[in-house]
Amino acid sequence: MKLISINPTNLELLVELDTLSSEEVVRKLELSSKVFHEWSKTSFEERRRLLKKLARSLREDDNISKLITNEVGKTIKASKLELEKAASTLEFIANNGEAMLSDREVKTAHKKSFVSFEPLGTILAVMPWNFPFWQVIRFAAPSLMAGNVVVLKHSSNVQMCAAKLEKVFIEAGFPKGVFQNLAISSSQVEEVINNPIIKAVTLTGSEHAGSEVAMQAGRQIKKTVLELGGSDAFIVSEDADIDKSVELALNGRLKNNAGQVCDALKRFIIHSSIKEEFIAKLKTRVEALKVGDPNIEDTDIGPLVNEQILSTAEEQVTKAISEGARLITGGKRADLKGCFYLPTILELDSKDNTVFIEEVFAPVWSVIGFDKDEDAIEIANSSMFGLGGTIMTKDIKKGLEMARKIESGNVFINSVVASDPRLPFGGIKKSGYGRELSEFGIREFVNIKTIAVD
Repeated sequence: MKLISINPTNLELLVELDTLSSEEVVRKLELSSKVFHEWSKTSFEERRRLLKKLARSLREDDNISKLITNEVGKTIKASKLELEKAASTLEFIANNGEAMLSDREVKTAHKKSFVSFEPLGTILAVMPWNFPFWQVIRFAAPSLMAGNVVVLKHSSNVQMCAAKLEKVFIEAGFPKGVFQNLAISSSQVEEVINNPIIKAVTLTGSEHAGSEVAMQAGRQIKKTVLELGGSDAFIVSEDADIDKSVELALNGRLKNNAGQVCDALKRFIIHSSIKEEFIAKLKTRVEALKVGDPNIEDTDIGPLVNEQILSTAEEQVTKAISEGARLITGGKRADLKGCFYLPTILELDSKDNTVFIEEVFAPVWSVIGFDKDEDAIEIANSSMFGLGGTIMTKDIKKGLEMARKIESGNVFINSVVASDPRLPFGGIKKSGYGRELSEFGIREFVNIKTIAVD
């Protein structure tokens, strides 16, 4: 089978690779097992040094941002932001990982009792294309700091990024085998999971992919962490700052990647008294966005990642309109060569609409009104997803009360959901389970061992 990467801006072939054979995969896994026994004995100081060196490499290599833009289609400025976020996370884990993983003494009837956090071994990461460096780093940094080693199955359309990731780890000084890229297809993942060398699996991706990996790992009694789809609600109360809300709605939907982000805002739940004004101001801002070549610095929206994603977005918007949604602006492909879709606003009269039920991976704002706070919460919670959400209000007490009622892993008041290495990130319902980042995430792939002495 071939792994193919196509530039979504000009539709040119970037790379075509043969997948690894079963024998080649086994050899890589055996190397990871061998190197784990050495890596797990390294000091936190050594791990800290290498993570910081890797952070410097990501900041200094301008070719990486160009590589991301060519394979994914996100704007060059967004690719640079992704690398900066990855570098900052590496530094945070380097500086704080040891404290998060230090023994925890617990007072009991024993003379001495404590909890130890010990590495598991080789962890398989199945990662998506939309943040080809950041998504990998936010899992790999804490895993490596904990003493684990990593094998990566990256999305088939970002194999140049995947190969570059392994290269930068080696160039930063990590021992060969600590971080390895597996150029394999999705159909080969089960074979890797079944190998006893793999101790746990993490996946960021679609609900379907997460379900398949969870079932495969479950049969082997191996732990999984899943960060899946999302359809984040953006609730704007009657007392909210409308101009600020519009700005956050704009940026929170695009998320520097044409809306192709799991925790992007997707369902805009606006108080009826201000909905018309909100839509009018949002329309002005949306229609001013520059759609085009992502390599140009002032471009706001590049292409969607491929024809399949583009076609799905078209179908979802068309169906939404047939179900009663009113098209405010956009709603079609841009008149450009690549996989471009015009930024689109839809006004809904029912939450039972395709674009409110399904996850939409495109620059589409779906707006609905509400009259009471209880109605807004009910609409927000009607989704099968539960990744994040935002509440806009000047009444912080009310905002906190509403936040506790929202069924999701993250709720931000007067700001957009964003992953922060100091805070746990993850979802509930069909958005997955487990957490990444913070002290909670760094302990997902360790043996939390109780030791008592008498």
